Amino acid sequence: MVSVKYVVVCCDGMSDLPIPKLSGKTPLEAADTPNMDSLAQGGECGLLQTMVSGLPQDSGVANLAILGYDPVKFYPGRGPLEAANMGIVLDSSDVILRCNTVTVEDGVLVDYSGGHISSGESRKLVEYGNEKLGGGPLKIFPGVSYRHVAVLSGDFSADIACKPPHDIIGGKVEDNLIEPIDSRAGETSEKLNGIMLDSKEYLEDHPVNINRIQNGLKPANMLWFWGPGRKPSLPAFREKFGLSGSVISAVDIIKGIGASIGLEVVNVEGATGYLDTNYEGKADAAVESLKSVDFTYIHVESPDESGHERNIEHKIQAIEDIDKRVLGRLLDKLEGDYVIGVLPDHATPISLGTHTGEPVPFLIYSTLREGSRSCESFSEKNSSNGIFGVKGAEEFINLLLSAGKQ
Repeated sequence: MVSVKYVVVCCDGMSDLPIPKLSGKTPLEAADTPNMDSLAQGGECGLLQTMVSGLPQDSGVANLAILGYDPVKFYPGRGPLEAANMGIVLDSSDVILRCNTVTVEDGVLVDYSGGHISSGESRKLVEYGNEKLGGGPLKIFPGVSYRHVAVLSGDFSADIACKPPHDIIGGKVEDNLIEPIDSRAGETSEKLNGIMLDSKEYLEDHPVNINRIQNGLKPANMLWFWGPGRKPSLPAFREKFGLSGSVISAVDIIKGIGASIGLEVVNVEGATGYLDTNYEGKADAAVESLKSVDFTYIHVESPDESGHERNIEHKIQAIEDIDKRVLGRLLDKLEGDYVIGVLPDHATPISLGTHTGEPVPFLIYSTLREGSRSCESFSEKNSSNGIFGVKGAEEFINLLLSAGKQ
């Protein structure tokens, strides 16, 4: 029986670069984070290389690696992992994609999230899109806010190159359409591009978007496909590490990873994946989950969303909310011996508005060990001087578990 409990708090996209407006500090350095700083002082720090050469700079890649799964071997694509959480019945021949409802103005993609459209509004647009598709080989399954999954059934190749919409803000639609990687994929890319371009015509005048425009909001007036792949197959977390576990997140990619590796997916009311998410609810759900499992993985999306928006104030707010409303609440409620790991999955610099591949800071705190005190506060710079040095992402889970041994 495992007596030590393990908690990971993944602050999506929290890491950043120095910002002149913050006097050369990063948002993490500028934020008031007494709980992260205290854990860093009492624990051990380092840098983690979460992105892998040759794979997309994607949260799916990074979080798989943090959980101890080699992305080169196991990453099936963004769409398949999100589909796993939604319980979509898949065939091995299906091409599964992430589908965003985006904002396009004068042929330019201006918002990857359709103005952070609500789940209810976005669902209506997706359902209307399915009506327009008329029962053809592609079906879209509505998810949270702008995040959906599309399944293309039939004899189609998955060897296509798709542009994540958050990477091409300000780019022309016609310059960023799906392209075939080999000759067999021409039919796939032609099919998907046609559906995306057609969607602009019929979503533009949908009542949901007319109402949004009237209220000064951006319309979600086009479908955008990316993150293609096939049905995933991953070994169970319990088999690899001997621990039962759970995952707590607002977004399908993380919950899908959890479902794919046999973690219990805990849904929290009011978890939105944005600044208004239910931080306290996530912390409380983790404490409750740890009564029956050994390990829980709490994922908070808000810093990443703020990075994509290039909003410094929102990113600082998101970091401070995680520190106070997630970590602070956990530290008040956890009992017995425990190990906490805190880290971003990747950087989403304000200056770039997209994911980058540099190593990210991480800390591991254990009630069973005295820390090295190599970090007086938790930051990118301080963690570079931490006792762990620079580690590969797959080493993180073993470092975390080792900290639970006396």
